[in-house]
Amino acid sequence: MASTRLPLHQWLSEGVRAGFFLRPRIGGAQPSPAQVAALLAIFSIFEVGLGRLEVAGAASFDLRGWLAPWWSTAALLLLAWWALPPPSDSAEAPGLNGIAAWFALWMAAVFPANLVSQLLGIAQAHDALPGLLDTSAWAAWAVYLVLWGWTVAAVLRLSARFGMHRARLAALALGLIALFGLAAWQFPDRPWRADAASQEVRDERPRLELSQEVFEAQQALWQKTIETLAPERAGTVDVYGLVFSPYAQEDVFLRESTLVAKLLAERFDAQDRVIHLANHATTAQTHPWATLANLERAIDALGARMDRDNDVLVVYLTSHGASDFKLAAANDPLSVDPISPGELRQALDKAGIRNRVIAISACFSGGWLGPLAGDSTLVMTAADATHTSYGCGKLSELTFFGRALFDEQLRKTHSFEQAFAAAVPVIQQREVEAGKSDGFSNPQISVGERIRPLLKALEQRLDSVASK
Repeated sequence: MASTRLPLHQWLSEGVRAGFFLRPRIGGAQPSPAQVAALLAIFSIFEVGLGRLEVAGAASFDLRGWLAPWWSTAALLLLAWWALPPPSDSAEAPGLNGIAAWFALWMAAVFPANLVSQLLGIAQAHDALPGLLDTSAWAAWAVYLVLWGWTVAAVLRLSARFGMHRARLAALALGLIALFGLAAWQFPDRPWRADAASQEVRDERPRLELSQEVFEAQQALWQKTIETLAPERAGTVDVYGLVFSPYAQEDVFLRESTLVAKLLAERFDAQDRVIHLANHATTAQTHPWATLANLERAIDALGARMDRDNDVLVVYLTSHGASDFKLAAANDPLSVDPISPGELRQALDKAGIRNRVIAISACFSGGWLGPLAGDSTLVMTAADATHTSYGCGKLSELTFFGRALFDEQLRKTHSFEQAFAAAVPVIQQREVEAGKSDGFSNPQISVGERIRPLLKALEQRLDSVASK
């Protein structure tokens, strides 16, 4: 029977249908050599064009990087040629047959998953990736595996419609997995490379260099920090502060933690009573590192200096957060472990610090509420346990939470509850205007009844001082 010819756009549309697991409506049609070449050209142009956007800044086309992965396409084509039955053996869809038709439909079938993958790569290159994907390796791998599984499933479904027998379909599945794995492992080449000059600009970010001088400076800093802590004042509700910024790779956290430390010192009468732990390449000589060990040591030192029954410790943590509720910590090449809410609670309990105001600016920080809440504790979080917060990207000046709560509302009031209540609608409006894609971050607060009178007395004292 003579095969019919379909227009090029129909091969495209029917192949995309196959990518969404729908039956291609091509009957017994076969593409012409020119149509196969045109499809190759179309999808190559899309790949190369979108690939350019995956590189921020100046880039140059790498012919070898573009050609290298094509070996896997050739190998897959040979494998499919072997696995496809003769036209007369096609069981499910007798009209669907031939390696040329399979190849034409395959090119369009894998396009949707490839498109999503490239769009995510573009978002990552331009610092527009959603918070969780940008910070969680597990989330990134999960998305990668979903896209990979989508591609394999679409190819296998398409092949089954050509009447491929189960044994050969299984062989094709194993071959696909092996080819994808080998290509990702040994041939991760891309068609575009950042120009050397552009890469140099991106590498201008300061880097921490570990040396004997740096370690000695850290020891001296720690000793000075402890020695210069001001003592508590009898009969006065004093504020002590611990500001913790453990993620060195983005400047927003250092800016925000510096602002909060300064605000506590100036507006909450905590001069010489604030310990600021920070990870950043530029602060190795000025701030003790933000590590779990230093966090515990700082809490012990504050507990020893303050009146643990009548003074208030304000703890502020700012970093990326993950769905397991741990705060991201990084200070390459120094190895730093993430921080969990249980570790902070344990350190505070061990130090015997009773009155606590704790604020966490991070995605999924609502997961800290339960472990930290108590009768003598006020806890504020930038998000609930299932949502990301906003404003923690490379281009952010401050996080939305830190900006609204500390840089704006706490400059107007000494009440943490009032400041939080006023900050929440501001944060929501800004997230709407910024186009936050996963919904309102939904900041959370928990206030223990035993700390309320103490914070009210503190508020009145600070208001009276400010009015003079």
